[in-house]
Amino acid sequence: MSLILSTEKRNAVLATMSQLVKLEQSKILDANQKDLEAYKGEDLAMRDRLKVDVSKIEGMILSLNQLETEQDPLGIERFQFTHDNGIKVSNKTAPFGTILIIYESRPDVTIEAAGIAFKSGNKILLKGGKESLNSNLILVDLWHQALETHDCSKDWVSYLQFDRAQTQSFLENPTQKIDLIVPRGGEKLIAFVKQHAICPVIVSGRGNNFVYVDAEADLEMALDIINNAKTTKISACNALDKVLIAADLPRKQQFLKHLIQELQKSKVEILTDTSLSSLGETSEIRDESVWYEEFLDYKIVLGQVTDLTEAITKINKYSGGHSAAIITSNDEKASTFMQSVDSAAVYHNASTRFTDGGQFGLGGELAISTDKLHQRGPIGLQHLVSNKWYVMGNGQTR
Repeated sequence: MSLILSTEKRNAVLATMSQLVKLEQSKILDANQKDLEAYKGEDLAMRDRLKVDVSKIEGMILSLNQLETEQDPLGIERFQFTHDNGIKVSNKTAPFGTILIIYESRPDVTIEAAGIAFKSGNKILLKGGKESLNSNLILVDLWHQALETHDCSKDWVSYLQFDRAQTQSFLENPTQKIDLIVPRGGEKLIAFVKQHAICPVIVSGRGNNFVYVDAEADLEMALDIINNAKTTKISACNALDKVLIAADLPRKQQFLKHLIQELQKSKVEILTDTSLSSLGETSEIRDESVWYEEFLDYKIVLGQVTDLTEAITKINKYSGGHSAAIITSNDEKASTFMQSVDSAAVYHNASTRFTDGGQFGLGGELAISTDKLHQRGPIGLQHLVSNKWYVMGNGQTR
């Protein structure tokens, strides 16, 4: 493991990187245009994640600027104790070492993930998808320029230009020490990494998020939240896929009619369970497996449940453990829901689209973990650390 760079040096690199991204905006956009023109797939979510525009570049710059101003997450004392014999024991945050992130489509991950890893004292190996190669290579080149400007080794940020076979070989027999792997993408990518990796893996990327509309919900609020969570960004892992409706919801048929009309404005395909199959302009689901699916598309399932307990049970059975929301004016029901649903983020009267490191005040995220070790939900700067015990004595023996 390399010597940890000073806070001042890490911040200086981030500041320079921010300037370079702004200065080279046109080159980044040109490289991304080549990637977009070369992409022949029909995956709407992947194309959306692949595209870089001025707004995304502004987001990259903002992320770098926020990271620069954040407190150094290293060396923070979490525990201290003085033994009867006089030795002083403390536990402080420390870097993981080297992190490998494997991701699809998103060139902005090349900025955000590398920035968070670098600020927290970790080296990062970036393995992006072939569809975003031109975009990623120019961004990594900017990282190297920023590092060299401040006399830092370029290997703090490295890019692995591997095909699938080379990636599998590297996971099974790394040519350098890897301390943590984060696969950030679809379920096939996650399964591939978990199958072949020999070091700890944090799963990130799977959504399949639920909203439960309780009998005491504000119906206008419910319409707004569902529409926002489903239609504003289908490629996001915090997008909505399933809606559960309380069987005793007042004006239920009227509400469902309005909901369908709103969703159809965005050309959302609407599936229903048997209990709601009489609704017009919808299709009944044919297989239970649909409840487990993350769509990443203009597609949604509407289902009915008898009460709060059934809603919680259904969410815990089928969801990806990412985000779940309840819409209700009853605070007691909301509290029960939020405590009982087994998801990384739980909501009361708000859209699931807020599950994001920037929106949660973390200044960005390396990933959004649906695992429980060592961190759940958005993994920000302060979470991308391990810890170390410091023991100070003057000759004590045991």
